[in-house]
Amino acid sequence: MIKNTQRFEPFSKNPISLIGEKGEWLGKFELDLGEEELRRLYRDLVAARLLDERLLLLQRSGKTSFAMEAAGHEGIQIAIAHAVKRGFDWLFPYYRDHGLALALGVPAVEIFGENLATRADPAKGRQMPNHPGSKKLNVFTVASPIASHVPPATGAAISAKIQGTGQVVVTSFGDGATSEGDWHAAVNFAAAQGAPIVFVAENNRYAISVDLPKQTGSENIAIKAKAYGMPGYYVDGMDVLASYYVMQEAIEHARSGAGPVLVEALVYRYGPHSSADDDRLYRPKEEVEYWKQRDPILRFQRFLERQGLWSDEWGAEVRQEAEEELAEALAAAEAAGPVPEIWMFEDVYKDMLWPQLEQQRLLEEELGL
Repeated sequence: MIKNTQRFEPFSKNPISLIGEKGEWLGKFELDLGEEELRRLYRDLVAARLLDERLLLLQRSGKTSFAMEAAGHEGIQIAIAHAVKRGFDWLFPYYRDHGLALALGVPAVEIFGENLATRADPAKGRQMPNHPGSKKLNVFTVASPIASHVPPATGAAISAKIQGTGQVVVTSFGDGATSEGDWHAAVNFAAAQGAPIVFVAENNRYAISVDLPKQTGSENIAIKAKAYGMPGYYVDGMDVLASYYVMQEAIEHARSGAGPVLVEALVYRYGPHSSADDDRLYRPKEEVEYWKQRDPILRFQRFLERQGLWSDEWGAEVRQEAEEELAEALAAAEAAGPVPEIWMFEDVYKDMLWPQLEQQRLLEEELGL
């Protein structure tokens, strides 16, 4: 745990990194995570990657309509999950953050249920695939319109400040979101109000097919924090330990009452923007292969090897356990069965109005209920 110690300078020219390409520790401070914590990070990285693969297979097999790949983003996502106070702090994630949701503790059966629109989905099939949420864990349901969840996140943080709850809000988004007016309005308002919020840009360099230089004239996203009067951290989002320690520092800054923080996590998405995108049209294969060499899972594996915490047997065991847990969760989500059409009338009004009552009656007649 970080105890009011600033380990990193904001607005660094290069991304903050703590694990070298060969797995060496680059930090200027002593690593204070124990063996079990380090192993948990690795388990969550692997589980997030396997979940991502299964969600894509569901779309490819016609069981769901849409998939948002997240391979390459796992470092920052798992770091966020480990840095927040789970079930206490608030999370406002975006549509590529299913690995973050899983690591936070959202049950895999609920994530699969949401993607398949089965009775296992707490949202009762009302959302698009890849839009998880959790009332129990304070995870705001993912919103489709780009950056539209960032102003509500700022509102939640201001509410926490007014009520003195001690909670921090963390909201994540892609680099494309920083080109939206909603994003700028939310960040500016948070700074003006001293809101306890951490804004995390998962910068994978492409807003669908538009690369970062076509989105902004600034040298990076973190530098934008200067205009709003808050710290801006530029971190290697494919380095899980650098991401973890930066997120801890940013969260403690916000929780202390010092105001908001902007974190830019440099990542890369290996797959297309979504299952409806052909990324071969706008980026070369060689670029994708280059970034795969910086894979957050493989780099952390090399780090564990240097720490004497890795063996092929243990790695295979971690993967097998994660695969079995996900397979069991998927089977349970499918077995729950589809959401009944009549459920569309639930949870809309406490006391249903007459137009909805009449529509419900007509649908019941049509369905023979």
